[in-house]
Amino acid sequence: MSLSREQKLGGAFAASAYSLWGIAPLYFKQIDFIAATEILVHRIVWSCLLLLLVLLALKQGAQLMRLLRQPTLILWLLFTALILGVNWGLFIWAVNSDHMLEASLGYYINPLLNVLLGMLFLGERLRVLQWLALGLAATGVVIQVVIFGSIPWVALALAGSFAVYGLLRKKLAVEAITGLFVESLLLLPLALLYWWHYADSSAVNMLNNSTTLNLLLVAAAFVTTIPLLCFIAGARRLQLSTMGFFQYIGPSLMFVFGVWLYHEPLQPASLITFGFIWLALCIYSMDAWRHLRYQRKLLRSAVC
Repeated sequence: MSLSREQKLGGAFAASAYSLWGIAPLYFKQIDFIAATEILVHRIVWSCLLLLLVLLALKQGAQLMRLLRQPTLILWLLFTALILGVNWGLFIWAVNSDHMLEASLGYYINPLLNVLLGMLFLGERLRVLQWLALGLAATGVVIQVVIFGSIPWVALALAGSFAVYGLLRKKLAVEAITGLFVESLLLLPLALLYWWHYADSSAVNMLNNSTTLNLLLVAAAFVTTIPLLCFIAGARRLQLSTMGFFQYIGPSLMFVFGVWLYHEPLQPASLITFGFIWLALCIYSMDAWRHLRYQRKLLRSAVC
């Protein structure tokens, strides 16, 4: 397959991944009468099962066994699993409690937070425009806190947890699908314990549910896994800097759904913060595009 064909295919996979993440709130809204913690339980249980089937289909059993024989790595994956579980649960709660706009804001902030963590913990040096983008994003949050007296804690918690999770997974030498399966496996006992002893909704006993409701609950596995598989397929074909241009699809869809479909109020404080974040992301994207062009130019010069 030609390089151009591979890049187009990679772009399609990346766009699919971020679009699926963006429309995930539509799925969670269908079961918003169930507590977020109980939906999280279904997300963990059925994702674990689906990921096991994916691993078997990809014949990665030997790789999984090697990973399970490394206790230190398993402990780190337990830590990342807990962070991921908190992120998943908070996102479900935010969507189903009419805080979709804050969730959107969180995933707009996330790439900028990734840049900051890369500087602090990975020794990456920031360019001038990256510093400007971070400053604008911080200004937007500070204005909301100081002038309007409200802290966008849902957005900050979602952005922070996912950024820390991404940083730790970047440092751990674990393949994406295998690592996610082990994380789900580590969360599985907690999920089953909650399901057995604490869940108390009308849908807790699946034998009493309608077929439609049970299919919706099991579909949590596909909502979790399919975008990840698309993301991995895209990342293998594209540079990470190129992948970054697709990452705003998700929060943009959430913003549209929150305002025009579910009619969440867009408060002046939030609108000002969004404005600063959008401006920061425009500058960040422009800088990334310029840097990517510069790298390609150097590469062509080296080849010639």
